[in-house]
Amino acid sequence: MDGGGTSGYPWSYYGLRALSNNTAIFVAPQGFNNGWANSGGEDVTFVDDMIRRIEADLCVDTSQRFAMGFSYGGGMSYALACARATVFRAVAVYSGGQLSGCSGGNEPIAYIGLHGLRDPVLNISAGRSLRDRFVRNNGCTAQNPPEPAQGSLTHIVTYYSGCRAGYPVAWAAFDAGHTPGPVDGKPGDFEPGENSWTRPVVWNFFTQFGGGDPNPTPTATVSPPTSGALKGAASGRCLDVNGASQANGAQTQIWDCNGQSNQQWTSTSSGELRVYGGKCLDVNGAGTADGTSVIIWDCNGQNNQKWRLNADGTITAVGANKCLDVSGYGTANGTKVQIWTCTGATNQKWARA
Repeated sequence: MDGGGTSGYPWSYYGLRALSNNTAIFVAPQGFNNGWANSGGEDVTFVDDMIRRIEADLCVDTSQRFAMGFSYGGGMSYALACARATVFRAVAVYSGGQLSGCSGGNEPIAYIGLHGLRDPVLNISAGRSLRDRFVRNNGCTAQNPPEPAQGSLTHIVTYYSGCRAGYPVAWAAFDAGHTPGPVDGKPGDFEPGENSWTRPVVWNFFTQFGGGDPNPTPTATVSPPTSGALKGAASGRCLDVNGASQANGAQTQIWDCNGQSNQQWTSTSSGELRVYGGKCLDVNGAGTADGTSVIIWDCNGQNNQKWRLNADGTITAVGANKCLDVSGYGTANGTKVQIWTCTGATNQKWARA
């Protein structure tokens, strides 16, 4: 992936590295046994860990993460589209199939699928099925996009109409086999990748978004007041720092709303929820497991301090892709706050007080 195979740098990362002109960070992970079975979700967890490691060391625009892969890697990119739609801005699935699972799979994400009519490994019907999930999720108008005739040695790229703003779906069908680098007019599947039309098509799909908010459509997020208390829907009590402590690691809880500074949370443009000015709501240890405690810590810009306030009242921990949750559906003063798999229950819903 990194070396570009026999073509070298021009085909590194399916040709996108050369097109980027040093404007992007490229990472090539390696799956167990050269594959991405994602048993028990282990490969999604690996990607979560990898992202945290990268973003601890490098300056990353967290609204501009992309996943791409071919064949088994395409199946894994699809799995990330299902499980981490709020983490990645878009995915490109080259000749993929349902190989790595689809945990979740109900949220929109920008999606491009590329598949060969004569693919002998993963039939093009597999690619169409993956694509159609995000046609639905993204609210696109259902259609049967045109595909080239067998023997034409050409390709057709279709952008679906009617998709939610910021969540396009594209489908690129081509008259070739199982390859990420088809070349128009050439019958083989092993042409020099730098000559493939897939390079600019995928690069242009990714770069259409620019920087900024990873969830630009107003139906996905809300713009609440920038500062104030956050009241739990189930308990009627406010998100509170235990004992009004300002120490790193202080546990958050729910408590009677009192207007004190330890209940005043300021939303920032970078996705933080700040208290006392310089402390951030933080997922302890950058954990991702259900029940991981939510604390305060010096603001450091890492993903475990990024939160997304959703239109349904839930608050998503971006790094873990889980919801801010009152433990055990508790309503009593002092009940601790944690992260948990999003359920839509009232103990995961909050409103500005």
